[in-house]
Amino acid sequence: MEEYKKVSYSETILTELMIPSYSNFGGKIHGGVILSLMDKVAYVCAAKHADAYCVTASIEGVDFLAPVEVGELVSLLASVNYVGNSSLVVGIKVISENIKTHQVKHTNTSYFTMVAFGDDNKPVKVPALILENLEHARRFYKAFMRKELKKKYKSESDATIILDTADEYKSVLQEQRCRVEIQ
Repeated sequence: MEEYKKVSYSETILTELMIPSYSNFGGKIHGGVILSLMDKVAYVCAAKHADAYCVTASIEGVDFLAPVEVGELVSLLASVNYVGNSSLVVGIKVISENIKTHQVKHTNTSYFTMVAFGDDNKPVKVPALILENLEHARRFYKAFMRKELKKKYKSESDATIILDTADEYKSVLQEQRCRVEIQ
């Protein structure tokens, strides 16, 4: 019998104070610090759902929408949006809050594909999802559609003709901001 878990079971929130050592000279938090926190919360969320060790297989759509400042609280809200056989898509929303003004900013949203592994270092089947509300169903459907589009894009990209000569590249790239100087 297939095992199921509710989305709410593994929802995870990680909150951390942004300190000066996380920042650049302008007082803005490095993107790598935010990505590291995102990877951490994705792992916790995925491992809790899978009851297994999980690794990051891919990260989709990391767009920095607003800067994070030293002294702000950053909260990362993670939930399992989709499950395959051994993979899970964890959606992460990052928000920052100015402690003094209480201004809240949405700074990032991203999707981490995680893969669950057993003690034998082989992928293991993860529990299916119980979608508890329309938002969970919407997220699952959107993750499924992104997966399908990615497959389609990859097959179309693989079918793209590779050019062989400098003249061919000059021709197709003539309107781009580059200059082909292949000898």
